[in-house]
Amino acid sequence: MPLDLTRFYQAANPSRPIQDPRYYIDFSAVRGGDIIQEIARTIVRLSPDEPTTQLLTGHIGSGKSTELFRLKAQLEATNYHVVYFESDRDLEMSDVEVTDILMAIARQITTSLEAASISFQPGYFQRLFKSIADTMRMPIEISEISLSAGFATITTQSKDSADLRSQLHQYLEPRTKNILDAINGELLEPAIAALKQRGKAGLVTIVDNLDRVYTTRKSGDRPQPEYLFVDRGDQLKRLQCHMVYTIPLSLAFSDDLPILTNRFGVSPVVLSMVPVRHITGECHPESLAKLRQMVLARAFPDLSERDRLAHLPEVFDAIDSLDRLCTISGGHMRNLVRYLYGCLRKQDPPIPRDTLERVIRDECNDMLGLIDDREWQLIFSAVTARSLQGNSDYNELLRSLYLYEYRNDEGRWIDINPVLAETHIFRQWQANP
Repeated sequence: MPLDLTRFYQAANPSRPIQDPRYYIDFSAVRGGDIIQEIARTIVRLSPDEPTTQLLTGHIGSGKSTELFRLKAQLEATNYHVVYFESDRDLEMSDVEVTDILMAIARQITTSLEAASISFQPGYFQRLFKSIADTMRMPIEISEISLSAGFATITTQSKDSADLRSQLHQYLEPRTKNILDAINGELLEPAIAALKQRGKAGLVTIVDNLDRVYTTRKSGDRPQPEYLFVDRGDQLKRLQCHMVYTIPLSLAFSDDLPILTNRFGVSPVVLSMVPVRHITGECHPESLAKLRQMVLARAFPDLSERDRLAHLPEVFDAIDSLDRLCTISGGHMRNLVRYLYGCLRKQDPPIPRDTLERVIRDECNDMLGLIDDREWQLIFSAVTARSLQGNSDYNELLRSLYLYEYRNDEGRWIDINPVLAETHIFRQWQANP
């Protein structure tokens, strides 16, 4: 089977989460467990009739969306109606209030259920939309047929205009309890009843990309992640259907983690990076083998693992070049694919080692220009300690992908992004720590 370059290039696009199961590689054995199976089991086996709220976190680009698509497929196979959406398409991530999240959820649920010919009789929201339209002179489509159109108007215009968003926040935030009660009473309860009449097991809503909210300051000078999920997490938990939220990784290291866990009644599950090295620093051969397959599956999705390896010379000049790509990624899914994408943009396969090294060098130079002396000192301290907790400065290093966090059966540890480990600054520090 010859390499289809166009398909390979499209499959290597780092901006597109993989949904085709042919491209999926199961990393659970090297990540310390299958957390998606745990989330699905909680819904399907442990609490099918009582709403659950579950939290998923991990590095941005670690593969959460890919895993959530797998969760969606698993739940749909067990007869659940699943609403999945990327929240950053509805929300301005630098300025989010709980009512923004609630309105976005309501929009996506009503859109999905209306497409399934389930209608609503939302008295509260009809009145709310009319009041907003009258008060703010905002044209809102108020229809007895399509409730989703009203929500769409509000979420779209709120995202596009900072002034309007501020006005909506002032208007909607004091009404948070009423909005919650109406979503539960006018939307979720009748929707779930209608779904069960059709033989469905229930309703699950997956809110992806909430981990991308900025760390801007909110009420009381609180960072936005803590404000939304710690201070007001009890409101996000009140929705009466199964909810899965992605949350920022910084919250897993925050001193507020016990409060967060208490608010939601569950600890966030972490989709960890793939450890290309053991905690002791030696190469992790099982992880390396799976990362190889992740790359080769994008070139030859219809072949077996053994046959993909046999076709490796069509993709790279040598297995050492593929291994170099895998190890320099540090087990970060998006960066692995991004570096591969960069190579394909430069030339056709088989990709020679010098092309890969140019991509790595460009990445290194770009990152060097972003890190100041204070951040380097924090990086050195974190690499020395191999851990971090409760310091917002370190959280920014995680968010910027200067530091990677790993968890598996061996434990939990912090390491530097392998690209930065090859800079002259880091090597000088290693020589004279």
